[in-house]
Amino acid sequence: MPIFDISGDTLSAVEQQNFDVEKDLQSLIEKNLATVFNCRFVASEFSTGAQHAGRIDSLALSEEDNPVIIEYKKVESSELINQSLYYLNWIQDHKGDVEIAVQRRLGNDV
Repeated sequence: MPIFDISGDTLSAVEQQNFDVEKDLQSLIEKNLATVFNCRFVASEFSTGAQHAGRIDSLALSEEDNPVIIEYKKVESSELINQSLYYLNWIQDHKGDVEIAVQRRLGNDV
């Protein structure tokens, strides 16, 4: 779906920009989390530990201080839903790990 710029009663299509690598998009979003998602940045490439051997692309906190996981994909993937459910379960089982990361990054701002 296209995005439009509004000027008075006129709409102009905004030119879409593709990213060559996911990391470029990730960096841009992480620098602008408050603007884009109204979230606070916690960590980039957050490790799920040696046993699970995963990495959450971007970890953030919502306005309500709930964990937010952002995964970046250059192409559509049917694995995204499975990956998302895995991270949801991981966060439920590892709340302490997330809380430590939040305290390290945000301190008493939580």
